[in-house]
Parts: sequence; C-alpha cells; structure tokens
Amino acid sequence: MAGNNPNSKPMNLTLKVWRQKNFQSAGKMETYQVKDISPEMSFLEMMDVLNEDLLRKGIDPVAFDHDCREGICGTCSLYINGRAHGPERGTTTCQLHMRKFSDGDTITIEPWRAGPFPILKDLIVDRSAMDRIQQAGGYISVNTGGVPDANEIPIPKDIADKAFDAATCIQCGACVAACKNGSAMLFVSAKVSQLALLPQGKVERKTRVENMVAQMDKEGFGSCTNIGSCAAECPVGISLENIAKLNREYIGAAFTSENV
Repeated sequence: MAGNNPNSKPMNLTLKVWRQKNFQSAGKMETYQVKDISPEMSFLEMMDVLNEDLLRKGIDPVAFDHDCREGICGTCSLYINGRAHGPERGTTTCQLHMRKFSDGDTITIEPWRAGPFPILKDLIVDRSAMDRIQQAGGYISVNTGGVPDANEIPIPKDIADKAFDAATCIQCGACVAACKNGSAMLFVSAKVSQLALLPQGKVERKTRVENMVAQMDKEGFGSCTNIGSCAAECPVGISLENIAKLNREYIGAAFTSENV
C-alpha cells in the first residue's frame, strides 16, 4: 500500500538554482527551500511549486523551458545534479519524478552549458543553433507532381528500423550539454542518418551532410572525441552508430564534392 511506502511521504528539499537575468548579466546560484513535495510529482511540477512560492513572496519566478511535458518536444532542458535531464537514464526532465530523490536532498539545477547555447534567462538557453543546422540540410526536395505515397516504396525492415530510431531524436541538446567538447555530432548524425537511410533522402545525401556539418562548425560546436557521454545521456537512446554513419557519409561526399 502507498501509505506504508516510506518513499510516498512528502519531502522537504533544498534547491540550488542558477539565476541569470539575461545573456549580458552575470549569473549566480540561489538557494531555495521547498516543502511537502509529493514523490509522485514530476520534476517540473516541483519547479511549479517553487515558482508559486516565489510569487507569493514577491520574488521573480525561475524561468525554465517546457511545452508538452510528455517527453516529446525536447524543450525541458535542465542540468540536474551534474547530469543532463537528471539521474534517470532514458528520461527527459518532464518525465523525471521526485521519487528519484529523498527527503532532505539538495538538488542543483543549471541550464545547458555550451558556447552555442547562450543563456536567455535563468535556466532557458537559446538552442536555435540546432534549428539552423536542421535548416541547412535536414529536408527533402521533391517534385510533388508525381511522388508516390511513402508507404508504397518498399524499404527493408532493418533499414526502416534504423531510420526510425534516428528519427526519434527530439533535438533537446542533452548530447551537447553532456559532451566535454560541446559537440553536436550525435544530434547531427541522427538527422543525417534518418534521411540518408531512406530512398527519399538519397538524392541530396551528399550536399546534405556537407551543409549540415559546415553549419555545425559555423555555430561553434566542438569536435567529437568519441567519449560516448552524449549517447549515455540521450533521453531517447540515439546510438553512437549514427556518428559512424555520418562520418562515412561525409567522407563519401568529400570525394565528389560540388562545394569545392
């Protein structure tokens, strides 16, 4: 029964939260207390409780990103106790529940730390650099006058499965935040692999990988040194195999490049 479970009791927690007015301002950690937090709350619900308390006290609430709160949109980007999205593997911040913590815990909450992700306010960072990488080549140009339905094109199941797995990337940026170099290779490789594996994306596969990698470098993301922390912290389990796929695509494109 829930009543006999010691983990079902309300918790009192100490929160150390990064506060920063904007990109130009200096930021610092602020300490807050939250009380009577249910273990069944999500982490973002706990943040809502904190903000309600701050508003009652006349204090500016903590700004943080969220949208769907269902682990789909990728906007709930928080660095919790030194880990992207918190202590639970394969989980976004909005899916993380307070039962993963204990009464009396101190929780440190920070924004993503990466040069291409400037802080907008408190825990919100500007991740539009990832959008620009996607815009550089993450699309398919077709003549819509005679294109067959996608489900009419036969695709081997193993290829379809790999493409689907790559397509599950939610562009949250956890891979960048977890990487010591601030690399976006896992994200970019997922987008490149998704389209390069499918027949619809093969026409533009060479220019796509060249343009997306060039944009990644332009945005200032670091180099990949194959540590694997990106895949370890990815909430949807994007595989490092995609980085190998991207490297093969890039080397292949370089031999016949039209962008020289």
